[in-house]
Amino acid sequence: MTLRALDPYFELTKPRIVTMVLVTTALGFFVGGHGVTSPLRLALTLLGTAFSAGGSGVLNHYIERDIDAVMRRTRDRPLPSGRVTPAAALSLGFLLIFAGQVVLVLTVNLMTAWLALLTAFLYVVIYTPLKRTTWLNTSLGSIPGALPPVGGWAAATGHLDAGAWVLFAILFAWQHPHFYSIAWIFRDDYRRGGFKMLPVLEEDGKRTCRHILAFSVLLIAVSILPALLGSSGTVYLLGALVLGAGMLAAGVSLTISRSNDDARRLLRASVIYLPLLLILTVFDSI
Repeated sequence: MTLRALDPYFELTKPRIVTMVLVTTALGFFVGGHGVTSPLRLALTLLGTAFSAGGSGVLNHYIERDIDAVMRRTRDRPLPSGRVTPAAALSLGFLLIFAGQVVLVLTVNLMTAWLALLTAFLYVVIYTPLKRTTWLNTSLGSIPGALPPVGGWAAATGHLDAGAWVLFAILFAWQHPHFYSIAWIFRDDYRRGGFKMLPVLEEDGKRTCRHILAFSVLLIAVSILPALLGSSGTVYLLGALVLGAGMLAAGVSLTISRSNDDARRLLRASVIYLPLLLILTVFDSI
């Protein structure tokens, strides 16, 4: 098998999501351990986490292959296009999650392995099916999306404290305006696929906008907690306030216009927000 033939299998792992998971895991490791005292331990943590997150992505593709086949943005994915068989995807997904557990249990610690397994379970078994049944899937799906930095913290320290849960809260709040903007833009495609996203279930967008504004305000509140707890300083505090205000302003614009253009602006704001906040977190802790 050539390397090119492996491309569809790599695509199944959702590499962009895995990259974000690894970045936030590394952040939790760095902040929890007050730096990287063991590069090898960090590397093994990221390896095990990558296997687990990649396996979760493959199983998500497997479960949603019928829906992906009828949605324009997903019908060319490896399973609906026939480039990978369902049996191969199912085997790969479980194999990767198992490999992640082996790496984390044997080389890191049980707490990190358990958090990775919990993340995979919540993403595959809870969030993925709920997308077809209730608009609450966004909030419930934000839980596994916010756990990677907690796992990184546990890998570095062997325990969890308030700082780990602050990182969890920031990621949890951030995901709501981010994913609501995506659901707004692709609401027609999601409706075609039968997903019960909030922008799909309501025509006027009022509840969606209320949620976006509420979680944008919550994001500002939780993002300043590191400064209030003393783990970050003035530079971080000012940066978090500016970034949060930008996210909130984008949400207000969408609330006023209810347009796809402003939904895309909110999406861009959320994509810019997270890496800049992570950079501020690292910079201010050096």
